[in-house]
Amino acid sequence: MVKRVGYTVMNSPIGPLLLASTEEGLCFIEFGEEEIALPNLQRWCRKTFLGAVPIPDDEMNRAAKQQLEEYLAGTRTAFDLPIRLYGTPFQKAVWTELTRIPYGETRSYKDIALSIGAVKAVRAIGGANNRNPIPIVVPCHRVIGSNGALVGYGGGLAIKEHLLKLEGYFDQSVGVQAIR
Repeated sequence: MVKRVGYTVMNSPIGPLLLASTEEGLCFIEFGEEEIALPNLQRWCRKTFLGAVPIPDDEMNRAAKQQLEEYLAGTRTAFDLPIRLYGTPFQKAVWTELTRIPYGETRSYKDIALSIGAVKAVRAIGGANNRNPIPIVVPCHRVIGSNGALVGYGGGLAIKEHLLKLEGYFDQSVGVQAIR
């Protein structure tokens, strides 16, 4: 069944973000200018919805845009949005676990693997994390290497670092990781 997918582009302190929603909720966020992000959304829709063509729709994404603006301004620590995750059961399990990582905290890929009962799936956890269609809201930026290193992020490591600093994960005065 073809779903209606509405999108909007918002400016933010980390650059433009393309947001897309169905009637069920927010389903996609892409970093970058519309001319780069929209083709990625179109490919994702073809693969996920078997033919859905995204159309501009600011109203459909109004709540998501507002909550992202609040989060990026430092006035929101949790999202209260309907979301719709499209992926394999394993990916959905990983993404659901990501939503349980508290604001300002991180987990390693190994921690995620242990928490979903997939002890030997650390690499697969990384793959699912990389395919998260709703970054920031499903906080894949809170996953780090077991040695504490910032590893991989679809929006780039500078954005991952920005988001973690925003959440107070780093002691900004000396530029080192806060002890948690």
